[in-house]
Amino acid sequence: MPQVIFYQLSSSDNGVAGRASEVIASAYANKQKISVLCDTQAQAEQVDELLWQLPSNRFVPHNLYGEGPQTGTPVEICWQAQQVARRQMVVNVGSGMVPSPNQHRQIIDFVPVDENAKQAARVRYKNYQQAGCNMQFKSA
Repeated sequence: MPQVIFYQLSSSDNGVAGRASEVIASAYANKQKISVLCDTQAQAEQVDELLWQLPSNRFVPHNLYGEGPQTGTPVEICWQAQQVARRQMVVNVGSGMVPSPNQHRQIIDFVPVDENAKQAARVRYKNYQQAGCNMQFKSA
């Protein structure tokens, strides 16, 4: 049963992509292999750029889906549900639910400040819960 952790964002966070890049860097430091799911290629490129901007001591080897070495890098950034590889962790930057949540050990999701995005996060939370996931909520 996967563990789903929702992070409550605050107005001081650099949006979902900014907070996600910090979570990704911490998970990579703990030797996690991660898929990052975005809504669009533009959003994926934003996450890619934020990861490049991390300090050198927090470097995260990553690539956009379809780029990089054949064996992939520890972090792969996707923008379509079918691109999500079976990895230990999925960081969901997008607005939809991670497909087939039971194929992953851990899913990270976010509750944005914007009211419409917050509503979408509540729906995802309920859907993960109904899928039998172990739920956890953290304040930023």
